[in-house]
Amino acid sequence: MDLPVWQALYQELKPRGFVPIAVAFDSAGARAAAQWIRAANPAYPCLIDRRHLVAELYDMVNVPTAVWIDEQGRIVRPGEPAGVCDAFRRMNREALTMPPDVAAELMAHRNAYLDAIRDWVANGAASRYALSADQATRRMSTPDDAQARAAANFALGEYFHERGHPRCARRYFDEAVRLRPESWNFRRQAWALEDPSKAAGPEFWSAVDELGPRSYYPPLQDI
Repeated sequence: MDLPVWQALYQELKPRGFVPIAVAFDSAGARAAAQWIRAANPAYPCLIDRRHLVAELYDMVNVPTAVWIDEQGRIVRPGEPAGVCDAFRRMNREALTMPPDVAAELMAHRNAYLDAIRDWVANGAASRYALSADQATRRMSTPDDAQARAAANFALGEYFHERGHPRCARRYFDEAVRLRPESWNFRRQAWALEDPSKAAGPEFWSAVDELGPRSYYPPLQDI
């Protein structure tokens, strides 16, 4: 979801102590993300994570992803698609427009997610959407060797890109994607560093189409 949506929710729920924290995963840093943050003029914290540290710590492989954290610092819901669904795959790719049925489906998912947050803020641990510690733990993935090597390869790709060695960087980016193909963050950032238009261009859509019946955004069964 975009920054104005979170701004509206923040204004609505801040009397109850709700604070969203937005994190932009942009390896290009402020050069890529700052203009969007300034344009939205949010009143809540917005961070730029050049090294994707938050993504690595909270196992975020796509955007928008949300993690619910309560007042005690406990993860109530681990990383999950934040009010989005695969309906976007049916958009008009040439005109970049949404048919009415697609727009309605996307809005329904957004509203359902926002309502779930409202319920959690109002009811805390008693909310139907708040997971127990055991439930939250079961939903968290356990880092494995492939994930660790993927993160290391991505970091090496960034290192060589910053030092003007794009061909070498591409080799490490490709290996990161091979090791962790579910990380669209890795894919998009590699494309964006080469050419920002690629992150939403034919390369992106070709990769999405290769999913076939598999989901781009895993559906949430309880929201």
